[in-house]
Amino acid sequence: MARTLINLPRNPKRGEVIEIRTLIQHGMETGYRPGPNGVTQQRDIIRSFTCLFNNEEVFRAELHQAIAANPFLEFSMLVTESGILAFTWSGDNGFEQTETRALTVA
Repeated sequence: MARTLINLPRNPKRGEVIEIRTLIQHGMETGYRPGPNGVTQQRDIIRSFTCLFNNEEVFRAELHQAIAANPFLEFSMLVTESGILAFTWSGDNGFEQTETRALTVA
């Protein structure tokens, strides 16, 4: 499993727009660089990221070869209720990781 960092506000209020920040450690190989043996390395990148709130999609990003290693994503969301956020990264070579966090609004 890749190391992930997810930053949520501590005490969001109902009706507030919050900022969510995520980072996942992943080397991201573009598939264009030669390896130590001179053969082009196989592409290995994260292709998509989705965030669900109570099983409803609130954010999606499609990523391509130009994305940096260890991608950092930030997005906003209007909070109307408490619930569960599910963050899913998926990519080449069968890579997929999901992390969940509870969000409690006042």
